[in-house]
Amino acid sequence: MEAERELTSQDEKETPILEVRNVTKRFGATLALDNVSLELRRGEVLALLGDNGAGKSTLIKCLSGVHQPDEGQVFLEGEEVTINSPMEARDLGMETVYQDLSLFDNMNVVGNFYAGREPVTPRWLGGWGWVRDGFMSSRAKESLESLQVNLPSAEVEIGLMSGGQRQAVASARAMSFGRKIVILDEPTSALGARESSNVLRLIKEAPEHGVSVIVISHNLEHVIQVCHRAVVLRQGVRVGEAEPTEENHEHLVSMIVGGAAEQDKGEKQA
Repeated sequence: MEAERELTSQDEKETPILEVRNVTKRFGATLALDNVSLELRRGEVLALLGDNGAGKSTLIKCLSGVHQPDEGQVFLEGEEVTINSPMEARDLGMETVYQDLSLFDNMNVVGNFYAGREPVTPRWLGGWGWVRDGFMSSRAKESLESLQVNLPSAEVEIGLMSGGQRQAVASARAMSFGRKIVILDEPTSALGARESSNVLRLIKEAPEHGVSVIVISHNLEHVIQVCHRAVVLRQGVRVGEAEPTEENHEHLVSMIVGGAAEQDKGEKQA
């Protein structure tokens, strides 16, 4: 019996937290994704790279329930899932932070943390119940402290914060509610060096909180700092993967911009 439990535990560790198999997505005559497959391993930070129009955003929207694939399968912890809406993705433990961050400027940090999922009492009253303001405030502050996000106050309106602080709040919210997977779209875009460093720290430490991460980024230096693997898309097709290191920098760039011989080389280095 003990051996069976150990074998089951080992199988769970080896099963990818997320697996995409042969996903295809069309918009009319445009083929946005063509038979794309990838895996996200447990405790991994995976970079999704590619030039504009490569299909990166379409793929994450298929994973977050904004779009539904025309063909292919998505597996979460080895079980096939169909994600019909962003709410279903959240219920499955996946959170996505897009470039616009989806924050409300006229609300404070606590309000933004729980926007759309405010806890109420008694629960059976649903939207007619009383919002648990004290609970939300204490839990939001605990989450920010555990992730080492330093803000002047959790009561400050988001509109008064810097770009880095806003990104940190959005990322911390996703990591607090994304029980399994967090997807970040260009998380350091338009941030200064100091602000980028704080966001990169959050990403790098996410596996310590039991969260696996997919990062879309055009900044290869940031990818090299925090990611374990990099998968490259070009014109809707997966062209290869490689370990994001300084030694592989030129190789990754070659896959992104095009190179007939790069696919096989990239798969061998993965």
